[in-house]
Amino acid sequence: MPGGSPAEPLKAEAFPSTIIGVRVMTEDGLPEVDWDSLTFSFTETDRMYIATCKQGDDWGQGKMQDFQNLSLSPAAGVINYGQGLFEGMKAQHAADGSIVLFRPQENARRSREGARRLGMTPVPEEMFLNAIMQTVRENSRWVPPMGKGALYVRPLLFGSGAILGVAPAPEYTFLVYVSPVGPYFKGGITPTSLRVSDEFHRAAPGGSGGVKAIGNYAPGMVPSQMAKSEGYSEIIYLDAVNHRYIEEVGAANFFCVKNEVISTPELTGTILPGVTRSSVMQLAESKGYEVREEKIDVDYALEADECFCVGTAAVISSIGTIEHGERVVEYCGGDVGPIAMELYESLTEIQQRRTPDEFGWTVTVE
Repeated sequence: MPGGSPAEPLKAEAFPSTIIGVRVMTEDGLPEVDWDSLTFSFTETDRMYIATCKQGDDWGQGKMQDFQNLSLSPAAGVINYGQGLFEGMKAQHAADGSIVLFRPQENARRSREGARRLGMTPVPEEMFLNAIMQTVRENSRWVPPMGKGALYVRPLLFGSGAILGVAPAPEYTFLVYVSPVGPYFKGGITPTSLRVSDEFHRAAPGGSGGVKAIGNYAPGMVPSQMAKSEGYSEIIYLDAVNHRYIEEVGAANFFCVKNEVISTPELTGTILPGVTRSSVMQLAESKGYEVREEKIDVDYALEADECFCVGTAAVISSIGTIEHGERVVEYCGGDVGPIAMELYESLTEIQQRRTPDEFGWTVTVE
């Protein structure tokens, strides 16, 4: 295999406590997994990709190695100053028996743009895609059967070199690891209950909200936990300037529908340009829907016929209710919205090649 040797048979005793929710067969080297019980959580797999680059130099040859912990200086830029970003994508079995990725070129592009924003050396697209392919290929036995989940792929780029002053790190590490995950929604797409936050904001103009920076996610953990402790699925963030325009739902992109016109917040640098977001927009337009990128006033969303959010993990999640202040709005009688369901079914059919991929979005792992 390019860039590395085939994975060694996984031995149960090599990973005594880090394999979550699975048992490993040692006789034939195949994981014995209860795919029906697999959750959206971390499971250690066989192999990972890693490469390093000095500040100002080109990226060197990466390599495949057994999954293992990293050794970092306590002064590493990523630890001290949060200089790092990640991507998220899924590999899954398709109806034709192949293993496919969904629009990985878009993740490569977004990663490069994010690296430039954070002062890191961007990973070339060809290198990024080859790393993804190699990592999925050498962990292919961990890809769940079609319909049982996916192999979640996590590329990371971060400042691994030691730096004391607030400045770009002298060295960077790019790595890719994978983990099998179950369907985000067991038993199919289900409506969620959300609350609009008037207290917390995800990002501000001129900041890094449009980048998948690691530092963007920890500040959202407490607001999310607070919402969940009160019975909500997630929080809706408003803009930090006017405090009235919807930006994101936790770490997902927001959509609403009124009179069959689909609207999503425009990209102003404070909203992540999601790959699923872009795909849903193109798919909806191909079906004849009018799709608008615009500022969405929270009052407009509360008067909408249907709302949903999108992202790599859940693909499309229908919104059952939204609470803002004293007002609680229920959509579609609390059921899954018809347009959300239509788009979810069409998009997952494309991702699994159960229907012709007229957009050329799926890429075979060979």
